[in-house]
Amino acid sequence: MRQIVLDTETTGLEWKKGNRVVEIGCVELLERRPSGNNFHRYLKPDCDFEQGAAEVTGLSLDFLADKPRFEEIVEEFLAYVDGAELIIHNAAFDMGFLENELQLVGKGRLAERVTVTDTLAMARERYPGQRNSLDALCKRLGVDNAHRQLHGGLLDAQILADVYIALTSGQEEIGFGQPDTEVASASGTVQAFDASVLLPRPRVVATASEQQAHEARLERLRKKAGHAWWDGERAAEPEPA
Repeated sequence: MRQIVLDTETTGLEWKKGNRVVEIGCVELLERRPSGNNFHRYLKPDCDFEQGAAEVTGLSLDFLADKPRFEEIVEEFLAYVDGAELIIHNAAFDMGFLENELQLVGKGRLAERVTVTDTLAMARERYPGQRNSLDALCKRLGVDNAHRQLHGGLLDAQILADVYIALTSGQEEIGFGQPDTEVASASGTVQAFDASVLLPRPRVVATASEQQAHEARLERLRKKAGHAWWDGERAAEPEPA
């Protein structure tokens, strides 16, 4: 049984508005164990980020300027996922973006090549009425995500692999929690997870003027709605991709 835990990062929330994929991260599971055969690519989007999207991912157009476009890695990506079961949190989001990318380069539909399991739908069925974001599930299931400071394709796929195993078997962890954790490989031997497989990510720091504009916007939100999300308390949490 070949499963691929997949996550994407994008320039915004809707592909219909012209947003594009900027990162794809995949973790391969063979018989529910990590094989080490992962797939990770940053992509040049040829469009700008929506407001706030760059801060969520820590990516920038400058960092992505020398990265390949999707059309340059599409054959490699399709060969990697072909015939697999994709495990995705909020699958409609990632699949929508990937189907759009494939349509733009004339490569047919991804759904015809793979099957898809949505861990968000699984979590909502098991924990109705509760928050089921990836972070919330990590806390509920005991999966260590302390090193998740930003959204990242491969990092989130590794965390989701732990979450998926816990959701489907009750097993707490398969070894992606800490960079030096020993994990069982597909062959049954024990190996250490190598943090070097994570490609370097840029650090985005807000300037003084950007921070001032941010605070001014929050103040307007407080006056209009009575509070701002960043102040902490909120009625409901949107599900991230």
